[in-house]
Amino acid sequence: MGEMTRRVTSIYVLALEPSGDILGARLIAALRDQASVSVSFSGVGGTAMKAAGLDSLFDPSDLAILGIFEVLPKARTVLRRVRDVLADIERVHPDVLVTIDSWGFTGRVHKALAKKNSTVKRVRYVAPQVWAWRPGRAKQLSGWIDHLLTLFPFEPPLFERHGLAATWVGHPITESVFRGSSARFRSENSLGADAQVLTVLPGSRQSEIHTLMPVFGQAIAQLADRLPEISVAIPTLAHVEAEVRAWAKTLPIEAHVVVGSDARDDAFAASSAALSASGTVTLELARAELPHVIAYKVNPFSAFVFRRLTKTRYVNLINVLMGEEVVPECLQERCTAKVLSEVVYSLMKSEPQRRKQLYAFHSALAQLSPGEVAPSDGAAEIIIELSKN
Repeated sequence: MGEMTRRVTSIYVLALEPSGDILGARLIAALRDQASVSVSFSGVGGTAMKAAGLDSLFDPSDLAILGIFEVLPKARTVLRRVRDVLADIERVHPDVLVTIDSWGFTGRVHKALAKKNSTVKRVRYVAPQVWAWRPGRAKQLSGWIDHLLTLFPFEPPLFERHGLAATWVGHPITESVFRGSSARFRSENSLGADAQVLTVLPGSRQSEIHTLMPVFGQAIAQLADRLPEISVAIPTLAHVEAEVRAWAKTLPIEAHVVVGSDARDDAFAASSAALSASGTVTLELARAELPHVIAYKVNPFSAFVFRRLTKTRYVNLINVLMGEEVVPECLQERCTAKVLSEVVYSLMKSEPQRRKQLYAFHSALAQLSPGEVAPSDGAAEIIIELSKN
């Protein structure tokens, strides 16, 4: 370990999404534990990575966008930020570059470094979902990176066939223990023990919340007509808190906006169901054993292109792992107030539906852990080893 500690000097970590920010923060902590004090970090990350000690090159929240046509208005900003990152990597010249999410952005960074034959070791932590769409990216990665760390056990063979070293390290959701308290949430928000709560998660990107908040608000109004005693909990993140709080004030029922992971988990514990934007938060809901419905809507042209390219029937990770639609997916044309209110109401009232989801949660999460080594620790071990070569 002494030799290992001396050799690991600089790690550049790049994450643009809130979920990647959390994963990056755990990786930084694991690398610190294994590489001692000589490790240094630079790159781009959000609040969690900053709290872990990263001095971020810029705030990535403006680049958290999804959808082919949604990206176009920000194309100039994206390309400028790619150049900023490349210049910073040239300045720092780290031992290892680790990119976590946003392949449309980070892939450009890897491509540019590969093209100039950079000696920086390049690691991708979280594989692009080639099993879902654009399988050609698997071959593409093999020429651009040195090692791929995957979250799902079925992913390594998809890349190894193209000569890329890939290791399944497991999903970070398996590292965390759910400690949400229904009693604490109810006490802090003056709710009785029997009050029925619905968690509402309209997303973490500006583009998401602006699209989903109006239809979610209409669905909540329709639910309130059938469940007059219901209130909603709205966990959110600091960079969209102002917009979410303004929206919550327009809702026809009592709404409790909370910020931070602890408050979010308390809201999950107090709730009987959730209405959520599609995304990795579904695994957090599964960890909390909270039955839920997912919804999403993007530009119609983006949806058309995605449907033409996709290889999977489902977008929800629980459904992908189970091979069936256990968690209702209300996407595009089905993302309407009428459909959402009906599906959420049915889930809240149907015990068989709820039990089926709970079984699926346990089964799916059990597929995400490779063994005794935590995902962040396994990833850190491989990164440290690469830095020595």
